[in-house]
Amino acid sequence: MKEINLTTKISVYLLDECPEAEKKLIKEAKQATKNAYAHYSNFRVGAALLLENGEIITGNNQENAAYPSGLCAERTAVFFANANYPDQKVIAIAVAAYHNGKFTKDVITPCGACRQVLLEVENRYKTPMRILMYSDEGIYVVESIKDLLPLSFGEGMME
Repeated sequence: MKEINLTTKISVYLLDECPEAEKKLIKEAKQATKNAYAHYSNFRVGAALLLENGEIITGNNQENAAYPSGLCAERTAVFFANANYPDQKVIAIAVAAYHNGKFTKDVITPCGACRQVLLEVENRYKTPMRILMYSDEGIYVVESIKDLLPLSFGEGMME
């Protein structure tokens, strides 16, 4: 028998320690929570993408009574960016969540479906995407979605 150990490097920052561009991206993700349609869960999630051209695209969760017909913030932002800026690589994404009148104390991470979509974006543009996961206690940062989804579907799976 053989064992494989997987490890993930996660950097943890306070907001003040982040570079200005990342502070701006986090601010945009937090702002995007305000427009979320979270009628059922009251859990508002915002995402902000930084494109290669410097453009910032935001998205938020959109719930639907016919669950799971809604869409997460990350996929809302990614699909908008891919539809409107198909030639622009996604350099980074910030994610934040607002619940019960405040931003979450715990770090918000992309769900499994969002992780797979983010992986597809990395594969499409052949560029790792920095993931910034916000909480009031600190920001978790990974250098690629592969750090959050080490065993994934992707190119070469069908060969």
